[in-house]
Amino acid sequence: MKALVYHGPGNKAWEDVPDPRILQPTDVILQIDTTTICGTDLHILKGDVPAVTEGRILGHEGVGTVIEVGAAVRTIAIGDRVIISCISACGACSYCHAGLYAHCLADEGASGIGWIFGHLIDGTQAEYVRVPFADNSLYRVPDGVQDEAAVMLSDIIPTSFEIGVRYGQVKPGDTIAVVGSGPIGLAAMMTSHLYGAARVIALDLDANRLDQARSFGATDTVDSGAPDWKEQVLAMTDGLGVDVAIEAVGIPATFEACTQIVRPGGRVANVGVHGAPAQLALDELWIKDIAITMGLVSTNSTPMLLRLVAQHRLAAEKFGTHHFTLDQILDAYETFGNAAETKALKVVIRR
Repeated sequence: MKALVYHGPGNKAWEDVPDPRILQPTDVILQIDTTTICGTDLHILKGDVPAVTEGRILGHEGVGTVIEVGAAVRTIAIGDRVIISCISACGACSYCHAGLYAHCLADEGASGIGWIFGHLIDGTQAEYVRVPFADNSLYRVPDGVQDEAAVMLSDIIPTSFEIGVRYGQVKPGDTIAVVGSGPIGLAAMMTSHLYGAARVIALDLDANRLDQARSFGATDTVDSGAPDWKEQVLAMTDGLGVDVAIEAVGIPATFEACTQIVRPGGRVANVGVHGAPAQLALDELWIKDIAITMGLVSTNSTPMLLRLVAQHRLAAEKFGTHHFTLDQILDAYETFGNAAETKALKVVIRR
C-alpha cells in the first residue's frame, strides 16, 4: 500500500510500504476513506516529538471501513464505517476503568500512553491501518453523518472540549479567552457554548483566523500582536481578567499570555503541544489562586459529541476548508503547513 512515512525532522515521503496485518485477536484492519493532518503532525516533523522514529507512518485521525477483524473482536464487523479515535484504549486496565484512556496501560507501543497512532505505531495517513483494541477505540458513524464531519471527532473536537473546556471548568456565564484561533482554538470556542460560556474572546495574530472565530462562537476578537492586546482583554472584563484562559497554540509566549489575562481564582487550561519549556511566573501568580491544567485527550467524550454532530448541534464539517485525495497528501501538507497564506483550517484527505 501507499503511506505517508516519516524520515526524520523535516523529511517525509508518500511511498510503498507493506500492508498492515492482524497482530492480536483484538485488532481490525481498516481501509482509510478519509483522513486529515493535525498540528501535532507538524510538531513531529519539526522534531518536537522524539518518540516518533524514522519509518513511522504518520497520522492519528480518520474514518474508515472495516475489512478484516480479529478473532476476539465483538462489537465491530466487516463493512462497518467507523471513526478512528486518536487514543487507543484496551478497556481493561485501571486507567481505562477510570475513563482516562490517554494513559491506557496496555502493552501496545508503550505502556501508559494512549496516543499511539502515528506516534508509537503506524498511523492513519495511509491506504490501510491496523487498529488495536478495536472494540474500545472505534466508533460507528451514524447514517447521515458525513466523513468530513466524523473525522473531526478523531481528535480536535474531543481534545478542545476535554482539555480546554472541561479541564478549564467553564461554567454558565463565564467569560473565556482562547489564545490561538487555529482548529484547536476554534473547536474550544465552539464547544465552550455547551457549558454556557457567555463571552468568548478569540486572540490571534492572523486577521483571517479572527474573522473565522466569530463563525465558531467567538463574541469578541483581539489581535494578539497589538501593543495593547492585554489591556483590550482586561477592558472587556472589568479590569480583572477572564474566568478561563485556554492556550491553543503550544509555544511559551501564548502560555505566558494566558497567565497574564486570567483573573484571581481563574483557570488556565493548556491544550497546545509544547516543544520547549515555558516560564511560569510563580512570584506573581502564587497570590492569585490560579489553577493551571493540562493533559492529553482521553476521548471519553466522543460518544456524546458524536450524538451532537448527528443531531446537527455541532457543525463539525465547518473545519474542512481544503480537500485532497490520498495521492495528493504532500500538497495537503504544504497547504496545511502554510495556513496563514492558504487560509486552511483542516484539510480533508479522501481515498
